[in-house]
Amino acid sequence: MDATLSRRGVMSLIAGGAIGSFGSSATYAADRSLGSIAAENGFIFGAAAGPVIDKDAAYRQLYVDHTKVITSDIALKMSRVAPKAGPLQFEAADRLHQFCAQNKIAMRGHCLIWNEWVPQWIKSMTSAEREKFFDSYVDEVMGRYAGQFQSWDIVNEPFWPDHKAPGGYRLGPWYDLFGPNYIKRTFQRAGSADKRTKFVLNEAHAERDDNTGKQIRAGLLRLVDELKDAGVRLDAVGLQGHLQPRYPHDPARFHEFVQQLASRGVDIYITEFDVRDDTFPDDVAARDAMVADTAKRFLVDTLSVPAVKMLIAWQLADNYSFYRDIVRQKNPQSERWPRPLPFDETMQKKPLYFAIADAFKQARRA
Repeated sequence: MDATLSRRGVMSLIAGGAIGSFGSSATYAADRSLGSIAAENGFIFGAAAGPVIDKDAAYRQLYVDHTKVITSDIALKMSRVAPKAGPLQFEAADRLHQFCAQNKIAMRGHCLIWNEWVPQWIKSMTSAEREKFFDSYVDEVMGRYAGQFQSWDIVNEPFWPDHKAPGGYRLGPWYDLFGPNYIKRTFQRAGSADKRTKFVLNEAHAERDDNTGKQIRAGLLRLVDELKDAGVRLDAVGLQGHLQPRYPHDPARFHEFVQQLASRGVDIYITEFDVRDDTFPDDVAARDAMVADTAKRFLVDTLSVPAVKMLIAWQLADNYSFYRDIVRQKNPQSERWPRPLPFDETMQKKPLYFAIADAFKQARRA
């Protein structure tokens, strides 16, 4: 995602009909569900859903119309399930699960264990108390939904090179307690509670072609090998796909990495897809064209790898993107709001919608 190249080309994208070319897919995608378009081309399309779908009926309908799978956004993160000592709190996750079941949409759990978003009361435990909590938490959460989800992000974002830990691992309460072995421990214990759900190792920033991205790729390949060698059940690797054109991206090297992952015998899911647009022009039409172009180039190449089975957008409409939350916290009066998703705040299709539909069509599988 070279922002400089994209900026130079934006006028030619617009003048040459890039918006029109995405729009020309209307013969293929207008009034069509992204979920259906994905399915007929051999893929699964879905999106993460936050608690707002309980309140916004139009947004809720967007999920019914367009998704075949829904990822829990925050409902199953530890800070929501165990915000304080006492019984675990599953109300939000159960509501989302019920919504999925009622509308015949599969559900993905996100995320079982992560070194972030851990409540302070858990961090304040003694080592013995924390180990006991860890085991009981995995047992109870996995047992509650055993066999009912399409997949689970069992461990989320195990790497963060900036923490300077050996191997590039992310620091936090679980790493502090078990070292890198917390990852294997989580998968093994989860596997004892749920024999049917697909287990996923989920990671961010792998598409970046800077030192951070390269270290994360190397770490992931090493970790997948270690888990496989240890006999751990690992069905898929999730590559989040928060595309950020501020960072360099080399399509050939990323493609090679995805193929290397696939050679380990795992499926690959793009689990948190969107396009950050803060380095693009203010003009909405130009920005939407660049977002769509960035996404399509990435998706056409990535979806061409047979192991890539699923694309999950991180929310569906711009006004509910976490990037808007970031801007809102910095400047509530901002006049430039991020537009990283396939639908706008009025739930209307944008060029990114057609780019995603076209990418599914171009990567069609038998």
